[in-house]
Amino acid sequence: MAWKAGFLLVLLMPFTASALAPGDVISARRDGLKAVGHQMDRIEALMNQRGDTRAAVASIADMIRFFEGLPSLFPPNSGQGDTRARPTIWSDPGGFAAANANMLSSLRSLENAANTGDNAALQAAFQQTAATCSACHRPYRSRSR
Repeated sequence: MAWKAGFLLVLLMPFTASALAPGDVISARRDGLKAVGHQMDRIEALMNQRGDTRAAVASIADMIRFFEGLPSLFPPNSGQGDTRARPTIWSDPGGFAAANANMLSSLRSLENAANTGDNAALQAAFQQTAATCSACHRPYRSRSR
């Protein structure tokens, strides 16, 4: 339940991230990304149970909203502290923006697949979304804090 509260807070972050202290923005993005992981786990469980794929639409919409605001959670000077963010986020903002745009595109494809009710389509889109997520981790997230 705590991750739900963190996720809701992060949904509002694009509007307030610039007013947060670096440690607060780090917590907000970390909590939001953990919530995204939980959402992906729930979608995977739904696929494994062969449930109604449309049940995933709301979760995917939440993830889209989060990633629409994600760049604002990386203001200057927020790379120090309890974070796994690599300096390349700030030294290569175009690359980071492109990676975020790729994630948004993958999530929109996932949302479209979920809306079809077709489990195979959802599985294919889910795999693509997971791969897109991992592709961003390599250049922009370190393994340890």
